[in-house]
Amino acid sequence: MTLTDHTPAQIDATVAAAAAAADSFAASDASTRAALLRGLADALEAARDTLVPLADRESHLGPVRLNGELDRTAFQLRGFATRVEAGDPFAHVDDPAVAGGPPVGHPALLRVRQPLGPVAMFSASNFPFAFSVLGGDTASALAAGCPVVVKGHPTHPELTRATAELASGVVQGLGLPAGVFGLVEGAAVSVGVHLVQHPAIAAVAFTGSFRGGAALQAVANARPRPIPFFGELGSINPVVARPAVLAAQGPALATTLAGSITLGCGQFCTSPGVIVLFDDPASDAFVEALAAALAETRPHTMLTPGMRANFDAGVARWAATPGVQWRVAPTEGDDAPTPALAVTDATAFTTTPALHDEVFGPAALVVRVASTDEAVAVLHAVGGSLTVTLWGADTDDADTRTLVRAAMQTAGRVLFNGVPTGVAVTAGQQHGGPWPSSTRAETTSVGWAAMDRFLRPVALQDAPAWLRDLGGRPC
Repeated sequence: MTLTDHTPAQIDATVAAAAAAADSFAASDASTRAALLRGLADALEAARDTLVPLADRESHLGPVRLNGELDRTAFQLRGFATRVEAGDPFAHVDDPAVAGGPPVGHPALLRVRQPLGPVAMFSASNFPFAFSVLGGDTASALAAGCPVVVKGHPTHPELTRATAELASGVVQGLGLPAGVFGLVEGAAVSVGVHLVQHPAIAAVAFTGSFRGGAALQAVANARPRPIPFFGELGSINPVVARPAVLAAQGPALATTLAGSITLGCGQFCTSPGVIVLFDDPASDAFVEALAAALAETRPHTMLTPGMRANFDAGVARWAATPGVQWRVAPTEGDDAPTPALAVTDATAFTTTPALHDEVFGPAALVVRVASTDEAVAVLHAVGGSLTVTLWGADTDDADTRTLVRAAMQTAGRVLFNGVPTGVAVTAGQQHGGPWPSSTRAETTSVGWAAMDRFLRPVALQDAPAWLRDLGGRPC
């Protein structure tokens, strides 16, 4: 279908409707928000037979993957409904007055949380359901009491419109203001920029490329009144494997890791892109097993020609870097890329900034290290990552603690077995790490704590009884 960019006037009208709905929706109670979130989940599942084929036509991700992603999206919506009913967005601290002068004495203080207001939500290309129109950012913002203006992703416009129409129907059916949910569309950069610049937009949630996210964050910061920009920008997700675990489980781990590298044609923000291995015969055998497993894998076509071009440019950058050698060389000309595996050493990696950039697709770079100190230097060179995986950290010793400490400094999620692809939606999740993996390392875009991004603390001093009786709900 032809995608027409929304005009500035159309964007302004959509945001104005969100702003008009903001106060009443912020004051909505738990039952109202929970009904909306559960209604969206029900509607999504009811339209499965229409939406999944649409998504497959536009993304080529296949019905199995897309049905699972729709299930995840509905689960997220219902999960946030449950957390709203449990009182999460209305959590407050009641600090009664203490007689006497300061610093011991103080007035009565009630610390509550105020919804920020209209949130601009940028859909991702690689998750047409779970990180798109009704994905985690939309669900968490609605749970917090914030209207959402979705910027649809141009790679799946039909699915975007169909899902948005479904959402608007649920909003209308519940008698809520239409501006609680809005949609703007367009492939032009100016569409997203105008949306972020609108003075009524109070926050931005973004999942996508580093370049696009960094540019929009600059726009958000340059406003006369800057706003929070919650961006998840991608990651190279190092895996550090110690020799003992490779000696014991090497072939099985190689198969598992190859599956993670190529899952979804490597188009996951948690795809493992750097494999840190210590100089040891077990590591040599592991590289051979990993190369063999990757060589047997045939990923599907990438989401867009642009992504394929970026992938080809990324592996070409590796090939042009001194000290990098291919173990599985990529091929050119095929519709679907073949997996790529290259090897370098710690010195080349730490001194070559170009090797720290994400190659989005089925590719991984093995970095050989001679010591724990070199492994730590590699992690520090990465700068920031959504995940770090440590295999073989079961023994409490000085080297293990050094690696764990470095991993926690580098990433928002540290795994001690398994692979980083697959992000559980739950209370303990942290999906967001230091720059450049995300713009706000103290927040998460997955899990129930994602709601906290869109709630601002306010202290009410000596509040009247009627305001205290609201139990943390805005008036």
